[in-house]
Amino acid sequence: MLRSMYSGVSGMRGFQTKLDVIGNNIANVNTVGFKAGRVMFKDIMSQTVGGATAPNDAGQGGINPKQIGLGVTVGSIDTIHLGGSAMTTNQPLDLRIDGDGFFAVQLGDDQGQPFLTRAGNFHIDANRNIVTGDGMRVVASGGGALEPLEDTVTGLTIAQDGTLMLAMNDGTIQQGPKIGIVKVVNPEGLEKIGGNLYRMTANANPDGALEVVDANSTEAGTGAIIAGQLEMSNVELTGEFTEMIVAQRGFQANSRIITTSDEVLQEVVNLKR
Repeated sequence: MLRSMYSGVSGMRGFQTKLDVIGNNIANVNTVGFKAGRVMFKDIMSQTVGGATAPNDAGQGGINPKQIGLGVTVGSIDTIHLGGSAMTTNQPLDLRIDGDGFFAVQLGDDQGQPFLTRAGNFHIDANRNIVTGDGMRVVASGGGALEPLEDTVTGLTIAQDGTLMLAMNDGTIQQGPKIGIVKVVNPEGLEKIGGNLYRMTANANPDGALEVVDANSTEAGTGAIIAGQLEMSNVELTGEFTEMIVAQRGFQANSRIITTSDEVLQEVVNLKR
């Protein structure tokens, strides 16, 4: 009886976590570059009340083990790194990665390893640096932040390999540096730190190494940079609301387990009146 009560508690706790993740997904349905999460469950260890025996030569058959499960726990909280839908903005500094890879951004040259993001809504600040909405500078291919644009630059476009094509005040077009892309072996291993940013971990790339390479590279396996578009959230509302109903009903069912176990315990206590 008590085992069932504790199993119900573990189920309620697990479905509460699932609802927390679903709520975060729905809240970020319009967040640029957001990747949805999902909760996967696994059973807790089982209590063995009867062991298994093998068949013997006398013709007696084998006996299966008798085990009682002790509830459920969260096995993993996965980040689904599927591509989000493209939103056309026609802004030259709105960038979308068509394929694998992340933009690299950093606060300053002394930060060390840069952060990663799929949100490509960039801007030009007062010093003519290409930055994120939080003022983090975009990292160039090969490492190091992009140099500020010269005063003679009157406009720019960005090629699919990240090359800045700069329109000069004398009417000429010059080729500038390249915006870099970081290829990650296991994107689910990245650590979310907020602000549409990820931090590299030892389970994302071997030894946590981070290399900023060219975009649209078949050798590196990086996607192309599409200018004038943004990658929107990959949250699919229909699926999220369906999972929310499943989580709610699972929570209710586990609460009923606790109620029923309590009623049985009450009957046991009332045996002696």
